[in-house]
This record gives sequence, structure tokens and C-alpha cells, in this order.
Amino acid sequence: MSGGPSMWLRHQFYNRLLGSVVPVSWFAPVAPRPEELQSVEGELHLQLVSHCWQYAHLLLFQLSSLANYPPRNLKLTYTLYYAEEDEAVCEMIKRFDAMQIPNVTWDWQALPRTSLFRRAIGRHRSSISSRADWLWFTDCDLIFHEGCLDSVAAAVASLKTGLVYPDHEGITDLLTADHPLLNPIPSVEGLVDVDTSHFYNNVISKAKGAFQIVHGDVARQAGYCGSLKLYQQPTDAWRKTFEDVIFRRLIEYDGEPIPVQGLYRMRHAAKGRYSGDTTIGQVRGQIRQATDKSNAKLYAKPHA
Repeated sequence: MSGGPSMWLRHQFYNRLLGSVVPVSWFAPVAPRPEELQSVEGELHLQLVSHCWQYAHLLLFQLSSLANYPPRNLKLTYTLYYAEEDEAVCEMIKRFDAMQIPNVTWDWQALPRTSLFRRAIGRHRSSISSRADWLWFTDCDLIFHEGCLDSVAAAVASLKTGLVYPDHEGITDLLTADHPLLNPIPSVEGLVDVDTSHFYNNVISKAKGAFQIVHGDVARQAGYCGSLKLYQQPTDAWRKTFEDVIFRRLIEYDGEPIPVQGLYRMRHAAKGRYSGDTTIGQVRGQIRQATDKSNAKLYAKPHA
């Protein structure tokens, strides 16, 4: 974790002691317990909260999936945090904002680049302002294919818990930037789709990163690490979401797996968000490719 020894030590303090030795109430609002959560009456309102920096080529798949396969049994708010310096993303927002998609409301949120790079900042903002029944904190490289969001609505309809996560996803092998899967021919409307036969099953073991689906009551009351300044500080480089584990400590929910269909992710070797530092980008790419080869046997089972 970058940011100097002081930041690392503070993170370790929260990571090791919060909720065990040190009470959560000393640092943050206490999240409501299961028996205090409001049940959904009528049509469910789900909010997707995504971030994008220099990933327009992947964001196109996510936005297209919402246009190609809009939810039928829920109302969706799609919130995207982005920076105005990212011209490719801004151009894409203009195109999709002009589209009227059934059951989908676009919510574009521009942030200074330094605030965008710390995803807890946008996630906290959405948490305390949301009117949704559930919020899905995700990333822009997930694809919500046919039936995906409706399966979420069905799974959480009778649950009384503060945090859930999809029990599996479909993933690809590690793809190079010129791979055909990443470069499909757009439709007349400018939309793209994926051939799901190229994806393999990947079991998701816990609520982390892009797989956190939070009850609206929990989000509004507890926020997203909003009371810990460490995780609300703008930064000059993209940060991994180390605060995810701290968020789960603060809300005191580990997360329950739910069956979700039609969730896909294309694994990509080129990391656009690190392109500002060629050395870092090359090192990360080499590590990812080496890890992918060593784990190749894990991706031998087709995604159902």
C-alpha cells in the first residue's frame, strides 16, 4: 500500500484491530443489524456504482450490456464516476446519455482525477445520498449480460442481511489488447456484445472489490469508510481498494453469496489506468501474465 509508512501503519491498525480489539463505534456510525433493515416492497431499486479511468474500451462493454439487456423486474440507477480529462470516456457518456433504456437511469458523476483514483471517495458519496434498496459497488470491466440484474433482484428479495456478493462469474483467459474478444464490430447503434462461450466459470469466495452488493439502509447509515480520513484522501495515482476489508469491518457484515447469472469479466493484460507510468505498467503486465500461466489449470471448466 503506497502513501508512506504512516499510511501503511494506520491501515494495518484498522485491518488488525478494528472490530476485534477496538470497537467499531469509536471510529464510525454503527450499521443497522439484520432485524432493523427495511424489506423491499414492490419493485426493487438497484444502484450500480462504477469508476472508470482510461478504460473506455471496457466501459463500452458494460454500458452496452445495460442497453442490450436492460433489467425487466427492477429499477436501475447507473452511477459512473469519471474525470473530465478522460476524453474517450466523456465522449462515450455523451453517446449513451442520449439513449433511452427501459428501467435504466444514467447518473454521470465527474470528479477531480485525484478523487477518482481513490474509489472509496465516490463510493461514500453514493452511499450517503442513495435512495436505492441495494447498491452494487462494482468496476467498469464487469458485464451484466442477459438476466444478470434480474437474478440479483430475485436473490435479495427475501434476504435480511447487509451485504451479499455474486457466487460466481464468467471470465476469459488473459487477453492482449488486440484480441478479437476485446475488439468486436459494433452494431449500427454503436453497441457491442460478447460471445459467452469464450468464458469460464470462476467461483467468488467473498465480498470484495467489484463484488460488494450492500443493503441501502446500511450504505446510508454507515457510508463507505467516510469517517476514516485515510480512505477519503485524494491521491495522485490509481489505488487498489485496500479499504474494502475495512469497509466490511465497519459495517460488521462479511457478506453472503447469492446466485447471479450472466455476470462476465474479460481479463485484460493491458492496464490503461497505469499508462501514465510505463515502468509500472510493464511490471504489472509481466506479473499478471506470469500469474495467469501458473493458474491456467483453474480456468478449464466452462461457465454455465
